[in-house]
Amino acid sequence: MRYTTFGRRSGLRVSEYALGTGNFGTAWVSGTGAADARAIFDRFAEAGGTFLDTAGMYQAGESEAVLGDLLSADRDHFVVSTKYGATDAAQPHVSLTGSGRKNLVASVEASLRRLRTDHVDLLWVHFPDGVTPIDEIVRGMDDLVRSGKVHHVALSNFPAWQVSAAAILADLRGWAPIVGIQTEYSLIERSAERELLPMAEGLGLAVNLWSPLSGGLLTGKYRTGGEGRANDPSRYVTAESTDQRTAVIDTVLAVAEETGVSTAQVSMAWLRQRGERSAATLVPIVGPRTLAQLDDYLDALTVTLTDEQYARLDAVSAVEPGVPSTINASIRESLLGGDLARFISPAVPVA
Repeated sequence: MRYTTFGRRSGLRVSEYALGTGNFGTAWVSGTGAADARAIFDRFAEAGGTFLDTAGMYQAGESEAVLGDLLSADRDHFVVSTKYGATDAAQPHVSLTGSGRKNLVASVEASLRRLRTDHVDLLWVHFPDGVTPIDEIVRGMDDLVRSGKVHHVALSNFPAWQVSAAAILADLRGWAPIVGIQTEYSLIERSAERELLPMAEGLGLAVNLWSPLSGGLLTGKYRTGGEGRANDPSRYVTAESTDQRTAVIDTVLAVAEETGVSTAQVSMAWLRQRGERSAATLVPIVGPRTLAQLDDYLDALTVTLTDEQYARLDAVSAVEPGVPSTINASIRESLLGGDLARFISPAVPVA
């Protein structure tokens, strides 16, 4: 397990995987009991993992409670991140949902009790609620940082324009900086490359990548009726619903056969090598439900794809950049090929 700082906006040191603990608990259809959760936690720690991801809504709060028990022996060894804003309560209360200050404070206090700690290392706003002003969110999180209950703050599942606004607002007003974003990203879902990843590279934000195996789709198990997230009606699931997704899975299966490793390891190896080519820090969140699944993730850390294999996977999974990237690329190519090239060529010395 390697380690990295969490982007260029903080000195927070994290392992190259984050352990997603959304399966810790039994309130959802897909989950695991305390004994199996401990085995997964211990194996991750033995492998050198330090970065833990949870949320107040996961397993109706059980995830944080189970994690709190696991952390009690050595809390400071780990980087604990949690999220607020969303809920899976059967009857959510209007005052205790959303991104506003009231729910922010109440959620963090509840998370601290369940986690049995006096601080979280990284607090995420889980989703934009569509109504709370961004300055209320950023100022509220700054207050928690100043109180010592939260060390770093970040935004999950926010569009790039809102993240940019929040980051600049925090900088201009001297509030706690936004240090990272969390987004879905995998060989199946690469649309974050249109705006989110370039923004993260430009602003120095770290990127947590959730669903790196697209909910198990990239393992190919659902083609043979395998069980997993797709069998839980309460979970977000990506289906093999397009010709491109079918082509991606076919290519992953082919590369797995060539290399003699699992499809999960191929998919995670591509993601790791994609991160090495990025100016942003990319940290996948792995969410195993069993020890075997965790071992598959850990074994992927030793897999290296050939340049040809990486390029093949990259090509079959690529997304169209869209507007304005497409037109801008065309214009740049046109300009570079014309008389203006001599004014912007790096070979021309600057007076």
